[in-house]
Amino acid sequence: MRYAWRVVSVTSLALVLIGLSVSTLNVALPVLVRHFHAGPLASTWLLLSYLLVSTSTLVFAGRLADVLGRREVYLLGFALFTVSSLLAGFAPDVGLVIAMRVVQGLGAGMLLANGTVLIADAFPPGRLGRGMGVYLATLSVAQLAGPTVGGVIAELAGWRWIFWVNVPFGVVAVVWGAMTLRKMPRGPRVSLDSGGNLLIFAIVAAALVSLSEAGSAGFAHPLVLGAGGLALVLVPVLIVVERRAANPALDLRLFAERVLAMANIASFWNALARSALVLITALYFQAARGMDTLTAGLAVLPAPVGMALASPVTGFIERRVSPYATSVAGAVISCGGLLILMLSPGPDTAYWVIATGLFLAGCGNGTFLTGNTTYVLNLLPAESRGVMNGVRLTIMNVGIVLSVGVALGVITGPVSPELRAQVYQGTLSRLSPVAVDQLMTGFERAYAFLFAVTVLSIVFAVFARRRA
Repeated sequence: MRYAWRVVSVTSLALVLIGLSVSTLNVALPVLVRHFHAGPLASTWLLLSYLLVSTSTLVFAGRLADVLGRREVYLLGFALFTVSSLLAGFAPDVGLVIAMRVVQGLGAGMLLANGTVLIADAFPPGRLGRGMGVYLATLSVAQLAGPTVGGVIAELAGWRWIFWVNVPFGVVAVVWGAMTLRKMPRGPRVSLDSGGNLLIFAIVAAALVSLSEAGSAGFAHPLVLGAGGLALVLVPVLIVVERRAANPALDLRLFAERVLAMANIASFWNALARSALVLITALYFQAARGMDTLTAGLAVLPAPVGMALASPVTGFIERRVSPYATSVAGAVISCGGLLILMLSPGPDTAYWVIATGLFLAGCGNGTFLTGNTTYVLNLLPAESRGVMNGVRLTIMNVGIVLSVGVALGVITGPVSPELRAQVYQGTLSRLSPVAVDQLMTGFERAYAFLFAVTVLSIVFAVFARRRA
């Protein structure tokens, strides 16, 4: 068991990197937008470029690790993430920052695709929930520190340190990972499904462009219709290609088993509801209530606090409560938190009401993530955990990508086009009350969307029950 917990320490460093990278930028985005005078499109892709690449490379990274060695691919992911974070801080323009975010996404894909598999291989099945609970709690702690760290850095040290803060963690992670992780026998040399990986990237990118633009441009806009149509056309093409591939990037066996399919679809809906919550609430505090970056970062803390508390508790009660039950309970709790946020929007809403909704949503998300991840991994055969876990994470991360894209489009949709840049800069509250009212309409719609999606996650989590 000592080795198993050392593996948790290595993989937890990866989640610290990823959690800090995402959560600090979610809060500090207006600082970068103001510095580079970035427009709405560039502002959106500062977030989405990283999410798109990390999602579309998950299956590829899982397959690559099965072939080349999980330890080697994991350490390469650490190195890519660290170097790109360093270079992003030196970027002279927003285009290069986005390019470095793409490289960060590639490194994150390698880490995410293999972290849970390394833990599943190191722990006996009866104690996997404990290891998974601590592992996911680390992400919660990073997300807990991220808003505050992002606010402090943005206000005191400048935007460059938003990226440079990742570098010392990355260096420690590479060294500790090289010392700790055991070399494992490599799998047989098999062909990588480049066609399938490219199709997955194209489908996710097209869907993301369509859904993110629909909120502001309308569903009848040619770009929305064209990108959405392309995504729909490519889905059956992907299915045909994957059925014929010797080593498919998207292993359709994951959908052949009803329980696995339901559990993974529940994970997709939960991610779609979960991932934009801190981002849009931080924007709400800055753009609608006029808070500075640091204060807004402190104001959104109840969500990651709830997640940080719930994840390890869920893992340590696995012998008394099944992972299936905790996944359903987590989805229900999260739904309750989002219901509070949906029913109480407004620039003058009492903070304790918003904090309560955020805390419940965070608790529910931490409970669901730990229960659902343990439940699915226990169902997967050990010999195919790498690629099948890559598929599982891809499904979840597609929800994460679409959550951010759709939520930003919905929020800015009611705001007049000439004022949308002010939303991303966090300065809209300095303009007329009419502009703030328009923005609040967007927030009302966004919270209603997240609530409706959480209801779907409950439905699919319930249907993921194994027959006795």
